[in-house]
Amino acid sequence: MTRAQGTTGSAPASRDELGDAVWTVPNALSVLRLLGVPLFLWLLLGPRADGWAVVVLMVSGVTDWADGKLARALGQSSRLGALLDPAADRLYIVATLVAFVIRDVVPLWFVAAIVARELVLAVVLVVLRRYGWPPLQVHYLGKAATFLFLYAFPLLLLATGTGTLAAVVAPVAYALTIWGGALYLLSALLYVVQAAGLVRQARAERVPA
Repeated sequence: MTRAQGTTGSAPASRDELGDAVWTVPNALSVLRLLGVPLFLWLLLGPRADGWAVVVLMVSGVTDWADGKLARALGQSSRLGALLDPAADRLYIVATLVAFVIRDVVPLWFVAAIVARELVLAVVLVVLRRYGWPPLQVHYLGKAATFLFLYAFPLLLLATGTGTLAAVVAPVAYALTIWGGALYLLSALLYVVQAAGLVRQARAERVPA
């Protein structure tokens, strides 16, 4: 059984099956999203221009959707893109939550749980590379969590205000944040379980028949 086939058909494909292209439209969109992270943080923590910060977040969401669609439509899936796309998602989420802690929008323990999740997945990535596996495909639960966060973050900013609007959106904002956080952690657990299975497979393949 080859590494690309996996054991159940759900294992990730070999890195060799992804293109080596760097200068592609999807990769350019992912880089644009990454460049938006420091701008987004500055808008939140510097002038506290929350409206413009939401605009940057919306642009990030659109490019997140577009780069995947274009990669498939143009046949431009690449190794670099497989790393940039989830990296941009995680940076936006972590950066936003850190800024929210500084502004007392969300509690520190919530952000600590999210950061711990990213550290665990970083270790998983290193282990997978050691055994010759590419990064795992983004799980639909992880994408769902990102989707919830993209809706929750602007509402959390509105909830920090005063008046009727803030009172109305606050329960929705916190509900979306909690659901997004739960799915985000659950997706990490599924990644770890899948990675453990791939490591066991790799070890079994090394044992002489």
